[in-house]
Amino acid sequence: MSDEFANAAYSNWVSIKFILIPLVMGALFLGLTLVWPGFAILAALCLLAGVYFVYARHAFSPRGGDIQAKLWEVVLDHLDWDGKGQALDIGCGNGPLTVALARRHSDAHVTGIDTWGKAWDYSKAICEHNAEAAGVAGRTDFQKASASDLPFEDGSFDAALSNFVFHEVSDSMSNARDKRVLVREALRVVEKGGRFAFHDYFTVKAMYGELDDLLETIKGWGIAEVAFLDTSTCDFIPTPLKLPFMLGNISL
Repeated sequence: MSDEFANAAYSNWVSIKFILIPLVMGALFLGLTLVWPGFAILAALCLLAGVYFVYARHAFSPRGGDIQAKLWEVVLDHLDWDGKGQALDIGCGNGPLTVALARRHSDAHVTGIDTWGKAWDYSKAICEHNAEAAGVAGRTDFQKASASDLPFEDGSFDAALSNFVFHEVSDSMSNARDKRVLVREALRVVEKGGRFAFHDYFTVKAMYGELDDLLETIKGWGIAEVAFLDTSTCDFIPTPLKLPFMLGNISL
């Protein structure tokens, strides 16, 4: 694991509930095979899903492939910023990117925002603990806010980043182009000439429409340069994690 992510309480993306629910359901269906043998198929599918998520959780962890931290580093490495000024981490979770960005750039002040909903094991308190542990508490701050309505003036930040957040935002409408609204809101708070790096399922048409049209739309908002990187092809991602619902459609 990179030193930037060591000794901090960053939750695994694959929650224990993703393992327990299918395993419990599998055991239930297995018991029901005594009533009707056809339940064996459902039992097998549930147990297979549970085993898959056990594998995924291990692969994302530091003791496995550390895929989670490696993807964080991809985002940081592609934020083409000199590190001087104010930066925003949209959907900071437990603060890994907020903290790491502050550690990379001693002249930076980084703000992390999140709603810290009940669906995730994240909180503002843990963010602040991680920042304190990393020695950057004085150059970071954390606020509760939604990516759909950022509480900042236009051009408030010199840089912005976001990692696997936009597709999770539920307080925006759900048609194909509405996730673009979140991208535009994120870019609104970046000053002219600023830098950004956003990581999400940008190749999923149901969320963002056609990729070429998405890129042209962003340019139409006055963004001088937009680059696209298919991060699903990163060589550190094992094949089993390249399924569409996992990392098969990720891009930067």
